[in-house]
Amino acid sequence: MGTISTAFSIMSGALDADQSALNIVANNVANANVPGYTEENPTWQENRPIQIDGVSTGDGVTETGATSLRDRVLEQRLDQQQQLASASGARLTALNGVQALFTPDSGSASSTAGDIGNDLTSFFNSFSSLEANPTDNALRQQVLSSASSLAGDVSNAAASLNAQRAALDQDATGVTSQVNSLTGAIAQLNQQIQTTSPNADAGTLEDQRQQDLSQLSQLIGINQIKTENNGLSITTTSGQLLISEDTNLQMTSGMVDGVTHFMVGTTDVTSQLAGGGGQVGGYLTARDQDIPGVLSSLDQLAYSVSTQVNALNNGGTDLDGVNGTAVKPIYIFNQPATVTGSAENMSVVMTDPNQIAAAGLGQGTGDNSNATALANLANQPIVGGLSPTNFYSNLVSTLGSTVSGVQAENTAQNASVTQLQTQNNALSSVNLDDEASSMTTLERSYQAASQVFAMLNTIMASALNLGDQTTVS
Repeated sequence: MGTISTAFSIMSGALDADQSALNIVANNVANANVPGYTEENPTWQENRPIQIDGVSTGDGVTETGATSLRDRVLEQRLDQQQQLASASGARLTALNGVQALFTPDSGSASSTAGDIGNDLTSFFNSFSSLEANPTDNALRQQVLSSASSLAGDVSNAAASLNAQRAALDQDATGVTSQVNSLTGAIAQLNQQIQTTSPNADAGTLEDQRQQDLSQLSQLIGINQIKTENNGLSITTTSGQLLISEDTNLQMTSGMVDGVTHFMVGTTDVTSQLAGGGGQVGGYLTARDQDIPGVLSSLDQLAYSVSTQVNALNNGGTDLDGVNGTAVKPIYIFNQPATVTGSAENMSVVMTDPNQIAAAGLGQGTGDNSNATALANLANQPIVGGLSPTNFYSNLVSTLGSTVSGVQAENTAQNASVTQLQTQNNALSSVNLDDEASSMTTLERSYQAASQVFAMLNTIMASALNLGDQTTVS
């Protein structure tokens, strides 16, 4: 009787195990289209063998619960690559906006740079035209008109750059609440996981945590550190603690020297975030490096052209025979005090075309020597060792090279994200064909156990009836 009872116990356990495994498969199918859901497999454990008269007899298996098919190393690699791709993507978007300012005819003169290269050529050519007839009022008016176009486009470009920088500042600030929301959710999930499943896979709780980690890594650069009881600590890429198991540290923002800085507790983490990845990293790189670099070059161009042109005009004689002096200078452009801010403040202050000093100092009004000198500035290395047009061309080409480099970087990083995502999906996503196969196998196993159960029942009935088939059925 002991042997038959053992067989009943084994088959009963087999039915329970198969039913539990079928429930796991059914759950996989039900969640196949749920974002972030990780496929679960039944976990089989051999029961302790039974010892009868020194003979060890197997006692079947038990289904002990579902195990998610996840690779934490692969998930972390994917998160790291996503934060790099997100950073370069945000930076590329900002750079494309900057580059659009310097594309000829890219928009209205009030919001773009127009064609500064053409403006420079037209401005210096207007002095070449004035050489031929230095007393011609129309030619003098053309000098002021071309100067106004140049100053207006340079000023508009600088204003637009500053506006874009301010917009990036706001975009980066807006991410703060999202980061705090995600770190709070991850800390709460840490607590739940450590409480309910400290030594094993926590199933959907870990799926939710991984989804939040994925979103967080697209916002800022992070490092993940596994702790005891299946928990996680999260830091910035430079090591500033954001999450310690079930506690998250709030990120805040505030103005420092006119731009937004980011703090965790009392620690300024702005530089860490700028180089760490994620959208914030891309925003801050564009805000603090790319745009200031372009703006600095534009300031240098405006400062050099304005001061050199003003100096020559003030050193000549205008159409009324007036010579420029230190007390009463005759400037074409407003005279910048410093390089910084020269571009946005560039404007034409001269309103009377007669004040254009085409003649040399002390020469008659018909002289053209100073107009020649002003025209020759076009080919002289007055801006950082280059001519104005060459300096501007170098500015535009350098910007284009930067955009191209970030574009290539972003394309490669996105390709890597796609590759890692494909690998992760192959391992962790639900494959309905595989689930159908597993379900068929488990159903057959369940049917087989049922058949053995029926056979044992018949044998037991025969044993109890001692050959009498009508007493117990």
